[in-house]
Amino acid sequence: MERELVCREGIPFESIEAGAMNGVGGFRQLKAAARLTRGTAKALQIVGRFKPDVVLLTGGFVGVPVSWAAWTRRVPTLVYLPDIEPGMALKVMAKLANQVATTTEASAQFIPPGKMVVTGYPVREGFGQLSKTQARERLGIPADEAVVLVFGGSKGARSINTAVTQQLDALLKRAVVVHVTGASAGANDWEAAQAARARLTAEQQVRYLAFNYLHEEMAAAMAAADLAICRSGASALGELTYLGLPAVLVPYPYAWRFQKVNAAYLVEHGAAVMVEDATLERELVSTVTSLLSDPARLQALHAASLKLGRRDGAQHIAHAMLKLAGAGGKN
Repeated sequence: MERELVCREGIPFESIEAGAMNGVGGFRQLKAAARLTRGTAKALQIVGRFKPDVVLLTGGFVGVPVSWAAWTRRVPTLVYLPDIEPGMALKVMAKLANQVATTTEASAQFIPPGKMVVTGYPVREGFGQLSKTQARERLGIPADEAVVLVFGGSKGARSINTAVTQQLDALLKRAVVVHVTGASAGANDWEAAQAARARLTAEQQVRYLAFNYLHEEMAAAMAAADLAICRSGASALGELTYLGLPAVLVPYPYAWRFQKVNAAYLVEHGAAVMVEDATLERELVSTVTSLLSDPARLQALHAASLKLGRRDGAQHIAHAMLKLAGAGGKN
């Protein structure tokens, strides 16, 4: 997926091998160690050939070989932590890094003293360019309708998709539903959404906009919405708050506790509500109905979310990189 997105922008792409060492069995750890060794050797070659002034890294075990290669060759590194709490790989990278950029100040407890700078989340330019009216015109949604956006990230979210398709009738009585099943969630999720739409009346079908994936139009879908139902990955900290979009957050229960920490942060600041994955089907309709029936609460969620959002995350990260590049020698 990363290769496709990077190459689409005309940026050269190189891949390396890596593997997760944490939370896997002994045999898989041995295979991961071998992949990391090969990945580190290739990363050393790439860094030596490219001769960067600075290296930008973010979370995931794939960054560890590059982090080690940059440290070995004494190239300054900036690690960006998108979630509030770092995973094991990012903790390793943070120790080797010159500086760690974070989405929020809440990450301070996890970052070595003196290394952290709060930059905010980098949001692409497409967000914030459309008003709600313009976004709805682009998607063909009436201006006076309540709109609920459902998505699970680029890979989708099986439990969210299932809960929505099974309770479409009740949801459509309250709002127009824009449903993005996710390109990697599996064909079954997209087929289930299409099958659910086929069972609707003609009037209901107009109110159910289903997509398996949105790229450029995702910004329009978010701008058009009054409420989102989604996971609480790192983008929830940046994109939801950039737009001030109230959300029902459903943390993915099998991703350590990163998503739950992110969701708790937004809930504690009054920017979202949280529903556990295990109780989603039971609580989905009542939660959505309660929020859409209370405009004052939705407005309060919007204001609190907007207060957390930053619109200059990418610029701050770029500025931090340029400073490190200057400190590293060449400009």
